[in-house]
Amino acid sequence: MRAILQRVSEADVRVDGCIVGQIGQGWLVLLGVGHGDTEEAAAKLAEKVVRLRMFSDAEGKFNLSAMDIGAEILVVSQFTLYADTSRGRRPSFVGAADPTVAEGLVGRFAELVRGYGLRVETGCFGTHMDVRLHNDGPVTISLEV
Repeated sequence: MRAILQRVSEADVRVDGCIVGQIGQGWLVLLGVGHGDTEEAAAKLAEKVVRLRMFSDAEGKFNLSAMDIGAEILVVSQFTLYADTSRGRRPSFVGAADPTVAEGLVGRFAELVRGYGLRVETGCFGTHMDVRLHNDGPVTISLEV
């Protein structure tokens, strides 16, 4: 699994102009699922996301985790994280998992994060989504498990 985390002061995702997920301070998680990814990978990534110390303490140091601050999480599936651009000008997405498998693991990832007591919103799998965010920092982290 691959994830791009963007620390946000707020973010939302819209489908056909309607908000389907919206958060305040926390992480926007763009989540890609690849071939061979498992529920174990989802659990490992969920723990990394909630425990990663990238929120500022009173002195401005990255000492606090999403759990420490009660962050909100917006999970948006993104198969394009598995783009292979090594040949030609049109990316190949053969590294991305089958949509049926990916949808289940994206949902499971969101459930696992909720299990840590954080509020989690999601996009709509397999649809064209408009993601809006206010970067905080900006802080952007790439994770892979």
